[in-house]
Amino acid sequence: MLNSIPPFVIFYIGALFVAITQGWIRRFILLLTPVVTGLLLLNHEVGNNSTAIVQIQLFEYLLMPFRIDKLSMLFGYLFILTALIGNIFSVHVKDTGQLVAGLVYSGSALGAVFAGDLLTLFIFWEMLAISSVVLIWARRTEVAIASGFRYLIIQVLSGVLLLSGTLIICNQHETLVFDHIKLEGLGAWLIFIAFGIKCAFPLLHSWLTDAYPEATPTGSVFLSAFSTKVAVYALARAFAGTDILIEIGAVMTLFPVFYAIIENDLRRVLAYLMITQIGIMVIGIGIGTPLGINGAVAHMFIHVIYKSLLFMTMGVVLFSTGRSKISELGGLYKPLPQTAVLCIFGVLFLLFSGFISKALVMHAAIETNHTTVWLILLCSAAGVFFASLKIPFYAFFASDPGIKTKAPPANMLIAMYLSTGLCIVLAMFPHSLYRLLPYPLDYWPYDLTHILTHVELVCFATLAFVWLQLTGLFPTPQASIYLDVDWFYRKPLKVLIGWLRLVGHRLYNRFLSYLKLISLAPNRWILSLLSINGPIERMPPSKITITTILGIFALTLLILMLP
Repeated sequence: MLNSIPPFVIFYIGALFVAITQGWIRRFILLLTPVVTGLLLLNHEVGNNSTAIVQIQLFEYLLMPFRIDKLSMLFGYLFILTALIGNIFSVHVKDTGQLVAGLVYSGSALGAVFAGDLLTLFIFWEMLAISSVVLIWARRTEVAIASGFRYLIIQVLSGVLLLSGTLIICNQHETLVFDHIKLEGLGAWLIFIAFGIKCAFPLLHSWLTDAYPEATPTGSVFLSAFSTKVAVYALARAFAGTDILIEIGAVMTLFPVFYAIIENDLRRVLAYLMITQIGIMVIGIGIGTPLGINGAVAHMFIHVIYKSLLFMTMGVVLFSTGRSKISELGGLYKPLPQTAVLCIFGVLFLLFSGFISKALVMHAAIETNHTTVWLILLCSAAGVFFASLKIPFYAFFASDPGIKTKAPPANMLIAMYLSTGLCIVLAMFPHSLYRLLPYPLDYWPYDLTHILTHVELVCFATLAFVWLQLTGLFPTPQASIYLDVDWFYRKPLKVLIGWLRLVGHRLYNRFLSYLKLISLAPNRWILSLLSINGPIERMPPSKITITTILGIFALTLLILMLP
């Protein structure tokens, strides 16, 4: 009986109890929810084929709110683990809205990956948008509120496209089953674009770099783990082997690096670097072979762990100083020594934990004769590591501006140590992850050629960073905003909205003036009629009497004639 409870239900119930409790009871529920869900999920036996645990008949359509296979189960384990780490990191937060939103957001991600039909997927797709925007608005700054509205508009647009594509496919094929979709026809393309928006495809990515840096210190940890990873799952489920994904992923791995190098906000640097890693996953899904899918999913698993660690370290910096911009930071290794060390580990794991997963995608690219893609992945690895070095350097070791700091609570440090430990375990025992992958895998990442290649990349990137710093050629972070592709729709839309507001205001004022004239017209007519020297005043008494009697008679006839 318990095994038939969908995982999202437990998270939603936990969110309800967190909303009505306080103190240690609330903290206990916050930590117990992912633990209970994980234990229940471990009881399920996973075979090679999909198994519908819960099915609902809706008219002539079959809905599957809870379906498991090896692909969805791996995402389920990861999301539950990440939710536990995120809850530990945020257990000190007293804002009920943030805590409830974090649980609902985590539960919605689980609901999406275990959804066996497109309608259920759409419901959780929208729940992800609604719950996650709370984590942005909870910061309660003017910039965060505006960014949250833009984020919500884009996410709702993604949901509308998903629903439209679902209705078209349902009408064509008379089924709602969420499985492989061939990229043909309007419905498939609408769903593909919906997934692409949430996956931060090029030209559709700006919502991520706009919103994630504006979230609360704890909220950004949840945001980095769920929305885009649900989209990666959806692509792997529906569009594996779609060639266009290879080109899209290749672009994603390169262009964000340049933004990350010049960006001033450290959390925005992490957001851009996140897109590069998602690009690697998209390439693996596009290749579509068992090795490519395994590589994409494995890299997703590892990426979530070390990226959460980096977002947590920057969350501690923001919590302790109230700042996240390079131009305002520096010298924090003294007041925050543990955070500094863990941040360095996070940057190293970006390369070395990825060492056991990205190599799978690169081998898949070689096996399928995508040599150019392999070179792009190699160059991207060097660029990402180079850009990542600025995070610990500028936050902890650059010139000290004498910032006042406050010590982070112990739970924040515990969560960061837990993520670090997981990174170490995954790097030392890669087969513990390989056994969970959708397809059987016999691969050992620590061969000499692979090790030497990555050591060369690390040395090259580090020497380049040090040399550019010593010569003053490294782009100096400026307290300014760097334009992205969103400028091309935000600026025109802002002008358009301003024009529409002006036109609307003028039309409204004109409507009121006309309404006023219409309402005053009878009054003016009556006053002119009854005024001195008016028609009635000039009329003889006999005519007034006859006119009044005829008027009453006409009104009586009108009333009698009405049905």
